[in-house]
Amino acid sequence: MTNTKYLVVFESGLGNDHTVWTEKAIASQINSNSDVLMYDRAGYGKSENGPTPRNIERLRTELESVINTFSNGRKVILIGHSLGGLIIRDYAIKNPLKTAALLFVDPTHEFYSHPSQADEDLLYENAKNAGGANSGVAFEAREFIEDLQYVSKSSSLPNVPVIVLTSMQVDATHPLSDKQILYNAHELLGKNVTDFSHIATTKSGHAIMIEEPTLVIDNFNLLISKLR
Repeated sequence: MTNTKYLVVFESGLGNDHTVWTEKAIASQINSNSDVLMYDRAGYGKSENGPTPRNIERLRTELESVINTFSNGRKVILIGHSLGGLIIRDYAIKNPLKTAALLFVDPTHEFYSHPSQADEDLLYENAKNAGGANSGVAFEAREFIEDLQYVSKSSSLPNVPVIVLTSMQVDATHPLSDKQILYNAHELLGKNVTDFSHIATTKSGHAIMIEEPTLVIDNFNLLISKLR
């Protein structure tokens, strides 16, 4: 990982390991022109459990360690889906001089998500049933309310190129009014960012990288063009 000017780093959402980026060959297509780093957070895939609590602050510090190990001093282009959007956002804010650009894929945002304790409890139970009580997804689900409170106190993103992809696909539980709240929340990521693009899609749901991988790839290529 020493050939290209930037290191591209993928950050998955809650419940997903790195293979969510390989299922539709997104990582391999990007890898043809850029050095790519994918990893599994603690408790996912083949990664061992890490120290608790598994909150955004800890996940960001672990991302910092991974990047510092493999970047060889290069700036990073960060791609984050869902909860991964919170992690790369915290990284960029804490490491502005190491961040070249950001691509958010339907990221979690505190102005959209307002879970009650009962909501978090249900999320945790579902995560525990899916992965086990000692899984990364269960430990992360337990911190969801605290994570949203944490990022709500964050400052703006650094002034680097930022692209946000938002799913505006409606369904039985997400009417258009709900999706508009999500879109408005994602707009806030552009505060104080000179080069900000916000793309809405009705062709895919939350898992844009699975249902509409070309949208992710095309907008990554757009980011790269802005850095040349």
